[in-house]
Amino acid sequence: MTDTTTDPIYVTEALIAEDIDAYLDQHQHKTMLRFITCGSVDDGKSTLIGRLLYDSKMIFEDQLAALESDSKKVGTQGQEIDFALLVDGLAAEREQGITIDVAYRFFNTEKRKFIVADCPGHEQYTRNMVTGASTADLAVILIDARKGVLVQTRRHSYLCHLIGIRNIVLAVNKMDLVDYDQSVFDSIVKDYTDFARSIGINTFTALPISGFKGDNITTRSANTPWYSGPTLIDHLETVEVLSALDAEKPFRMPVQWVNRPNLDFRGFSGLIATGSVKPGDDIRVLPSGKTSKVTRVVTLDGDLDQAVAGQSVTLCLADEVDCSRGDVISLADNPPQAADQFEATVVWLNDEAMVPGRAYWLKLATQTVSATVQSPKYVVNVNTMEHLAAKTLELNAIGVAELATDKSVVFEAYTDGRTLGGFVLVDKITNATVAAGMLNFSLRRAQNVHWQALDISREAHAASKNQRPRVLWFTGLSGSGKSTIANLVEKKLHALGKHTFLLDGDNVRHGLNKDLGFTEADRIENIRRVGEVARLMTDAGLIVLTAFISPFRAERDMVRSLMADGEFVEVFVDTPLEVAESRDVKGLYKKARSGQLKNFTGIDSPYEAPEDPDFRVNTTTESPEDAAERIVNAMLAG
Repeated sequence: MTDTTTDPIYVTEALIAEDIDAYLDQHQHKTMLRFITCGSVDDGKSTLIGRLLYDSKMIFEDQLAALESDSKKVGTQGQEIDFALLVDGLAAEREQGITIDVAYRFFNTEKRKFIVADCPGHEQYTRNMVTGASTADLAVILIDARKGVLVQTRRHSYLCHLIGIRNIVLAVNKMDLVDYDQSVFDSIVKDYTDFARSIGINTFTALPISGFKGDNITTRSANTPWYSGPTLIDHLETVEVLSALDAEKPFRMPVQWVNRPNLDFRGFSGLIATGSVKPGDDIRVLPSGKTSKVTRVVTLDGDLDQAVAGQSVTLCLADEVDCSRGDVISLADNPPQAADQFEATVVWLNDEAMVPGRAYWLKLATQTVSATVQSPKYVVNVNTMEHLAAKTLELNAIGVAELATDKSVVFEAYTDGRTLGGFVLVDKITNATVAAGMLNFSLRRAQNVHWQALDISREAHAASKNQRPRVLWFTGLSGSGKSTIANLVEKKLHALGKHTFLLDGDNVRHGLNKDLGFTEADRIENIRRVGEVARLMTDAGLIVLTAFISPFRAERDMVRSLMADGEFVEVFVDTPLEVAESRDVKGLYKKARSGQLKNFTGIDSPYEAPEDPDFRVNTTTESPEDAAERIVNAMLAG
């Protein structure tokens, strides 16, 4: 018979019946632990979560009754329960035969609230595992007692450590299938210990369990008398959570929005990442460096005397400082850094390999900037921990590379703070998240190179030439007529007294870009350099014309982003491939068709046509002279 005076379920129910306000207050002030279950395929992650929920009695009675009537597996007390059915997403998994995503469950015990993420075990879903681990305080890494340490065990352990999870539970599962043999458990723990030390995991908690039978999950098992450690739920209820550590760190609040409901109120809202803040604190806004003092800490429930990590608040300041989304507010005497060049560890999550030099959106806290990643210094072999040479990052690869952003971002090393140290990369064309990364440190050259203020501005240069700087960017297939039309446009502008300069693809490769080939990475670097040169020339007040195949939209958009609004004019010389190939003045198509010329656009390398160019020139219906006249007239009118 159950002792109702000590059973936590009955004690909780009694408190609810007697004093609902006291129960709600108790529940509100429980700490929250976020943890993940991970490991290889069929190690029992979903079953373990189901057992936690069932044994903690944190499911509704009607759900339990339905499971009892529909299930086929026999539990420890005779009920026919399939614990995996308690986890979202499992029905679809069974239909398709694979784990399809991270399944989240929420439950609580008398001592603590929990969010658990059931991460997929298949290697192709490493991206989902990284997502689940990015906010976790603890990782439960499962090992099938019959199989021991596997490749995915190593991969997930390495990723958990890399992402900053310091609370590791090694759950040796399915001990019932090896007759609860202590030697099997000890052997697995030894193997894992040797591996863990090699990647920097010096401490972890090892438990012998059976998710299906319930051994050492919520109660100590008589089947493992040789084990004297805590049960899994005891450990989860008592381990220190990350938020407690965050509260002890320096104050950091990325600004999400400026809150100004009326003329008498102006506040800066965001989620406090680390530390604490109170009225009277001297603060600094980064990256501008402006300082002020906190006058109020505002929430929907009223003003606070102090706010800590994990709370969403609005700060009112004593001064009208320039502060907007993406800025970071810190204490004045302990600010984070700002830089635009870094070394980072990158986990590549996209089916298409990383393209060195291509511009991606980098999202860090509330900041969004354009960033380029260089070829990796090395990639990590998670089985041997070797550092291997690589020119790019493939799906699920983990590498260390340098990256540069188009403007300074406020950051911390990931080891000092996840919020300002962790980032994602987003493809500018597809908006797909292609990578997750951790900033290691800023490059010394980023701090040693400073922008030099000049007395003669770009506006002054343009005024002296009596013209508006522009970049006329001619793009199209080889043989489309780009250089011909660009040359005619420049002649007409020059005759009108305009100051121009034409950057031609072939000419530039004789000097500035003579070291570059025609691989995708080299083509991207070719356009990056030309874009930077064109921007400098517009700073000098010139009208710049460029004639480059520039086959990728991402790089053309990157150049557009370098220019002031309205200064980048995209001219698509829209000539069909068969027409361009029939001209073949340089004989390049013939070489490409015969295999003598690799990576030739239109043959074995793609051309991404502009979707909405400023000018479209169809050379099959319009002569180069007419096209040039039309472009010049439009430029003069604008």
